[in-house]
Amino acid sequence: MTALKRLSAALIACTAISGAAQAEDYYASLSGGVSLLGDSTNDGAFDGAFTTGEGTAIPAGTVLPDGTPVGWETDFDTGFSVAGAFGKRYGAFRGEIEVAYQVNDVDSHAAVTAGGIALDGEDAGVLITGSPNLGVNVGDLVADGQGDVSNIFVMANVFYDFDTGGPLKPYLGAGIGVGFVDVNYSPSDVPIIQDDATAFAYQGVAGLAYEVSPSVDLTVAYRYRATTDVSVDADLFSADFDIENSASIVEAGLRFNF
Repeated sequence: MTALKRLSAALIACTAISGAAQAEDYYASLSGGVSLLGDSTNDGAFDGAFTTGEGTAIPAGTVLPDGTPVGWETDFDTGFSVAGAFGKRYGAFRGEIEVAYQVNDVDSHAAVTAGGIALDGEDAGVLITGSPNLGVNVGDLVADGQGDVSNIFVMANVFYDFDTGGPLKPYLGAGIGVGFVDVNYSPSDVPIIQDDATAFAYQGVAGLAYEVSPSVDLTVAYRYRATTDVSVDADLFSADFDIENSASIVEAGLRFNF
């Protein structure tokens, strides 16, 4: 083999190796799993003076001044989360852009208070200005947890992959971004809150990847994902609320390397 042929062969080999390495620098991933949304303490305040309807112990026409605190507790059913991401490797590090959707139905609401007064035992008419007794108390009305909280997340994530020398590779990661949050609280089909907001989002991730082939990894992971409190307005009465929004996600997925 002449020197020119040797050089040509070496260049072709280097190009092939470089191309293969570059081809595996990028990846796309898909994942899905269960979403365990944490209980929310919904803290708010009346936006303007509120005049009660007819309660049990609270008479109709009772005026609660502007800024009177009002709130309750909400817990959620197990929901689901799906996500897709596109990223690039930088040695042991990876950077990616991720889009995720997460939704959890409301299980129930409880412990309604206004101005420090427990309202669960009051007739639900107290919540509606000018209303007579409705024959159901506030606690029973809100315990019928209809509605949901849904999120669309756009996240920028960074990961570190631990090289074990085998097909199993643990990884850790974190990300920040934005959450587009839709809150629907409609117990007993009464629209108390139906509003949406945008909030700062963040997450931490711990996972394990198994190399099925050079181009496909199977992944399992746990992630804690949350936003800052979500500020929404009530529909049933004039009040502003901060909704807590944090979830544990257990997921599995596929990562395609190219």
